[in-house]
Amino acid sequence: MPQFAPAAYRTLHGLFAVYKPPGVHWKLVRDGIETNLLKDLNSLEQPAPRQQVRFLPGISKGSNGKELTITATILPVLADHKLAKGPNYCHLKVGAGHVLDVRSSGVFVLGVGHGTKLLTDMREAHLTKEYTVHGLFGKATDDFSDTGKVIEKTTHDHITRDKLERILAVIQGSNHRALIMHSRIDLKSQEAYELAVEGLIRPMEKSPPIITKIRCLHFTPPEFTLEIQCLHETQQYLRKIIHEIGLELKSSAVCTRVRRTRDGIFTLSDALLRTHWDLQSIQDAIKHCMPKVEAELQKALALKDRMLGYDGGSTEQAEQLESVEHTEIITTGARSDQNREAT
Repeated sequence: MPQFAPAAYRTLHGLFAVYKPPGVHWKLVRDGIETNLLKDLNSLEQPAPRQQVRFLPGISKGSNGKELTITATILPVLADHKLAKGPNYCHLKVGAGHVLDVRSSGVFVLGVGHGTKLLTDMREAHLTKEYTVHGLFGKATDDFSDTGKVIEKTTHDHITRDKLERILAVIQGSNHRALIMHSRIDLKSQEAYELAVEGLIRPMEKSPPIITKIRCLHFTPPEFTLEIQCLHETQQYLRKIIHEIGLELKSSAVCTRVRRTRDGIFTLSDALLRTHWDLQSIQDAIKHCMPKVEAELQKALALKDRMLGYDGGSTEQAEQLESVEHTEIITTGARSDQNREAT
């Protein structure tokens, strides 16, 4: 059944996710979706033109011959004709959530209409995101990706899955300590213990990138695949993690692919493929995701109030947080270089 354009426009308020392909800038994705929505809205049934009363002159035959008469007639307003004013919908407010760089792909959350305000609420909820990151041992580049300028080639025959997983455990442990520090809660309190058991500890304000979980999915040297769950990251930060892992294993590594599989409550199953970037599919996606979004925001607000109520972090912990710089992994590339020279 054809929709009425104003009624369809009123439903375009909320959040939805699309799948951003690699090699495409996120702004082109957003602009393309806006263009498709405007095209579909303008193709629907539009409101009828306004009517106006016009007094039209006419000639009638009377007793004295032809006489000039004025007749009241209802006519459409010509200014409302589509050839005069153009399409009814020329702009649509579409906002972007956590963006992906050109080389990355995966779940990309967008907000339309009043949903753009929900994007801010989702950012302030500090929800985790998950990535599948592919790496390749044996070389290093200037930008940590396989397409960058090669600056070093190394051997990798000595690397085993067990050695890789030990490095991943060190990374997760150091980042877990940083997570607790930036959450600003008293580690000695019962409340902190309860939050930790429930897995709810997370920063309630902006912090450096933090990895909450990292594990190896596939290991077929020289290729390997990691699953990373993190907060406040960038895709370039994840590529650098791959580089640092290579150094820690006394070799080198580059990142070949970064794919976001989850952004907060939005997963790959919620992401619309390019063939479904149309009005009907986006309406259905907004309707499907809205209950989950509202429930998650209420949960995040309750957690924030709970953590603020438990904000009993000691002065010593606060001073430690200010004085200690959060490192991306527990060891640095400089120390790794020294280890390689020693061997």
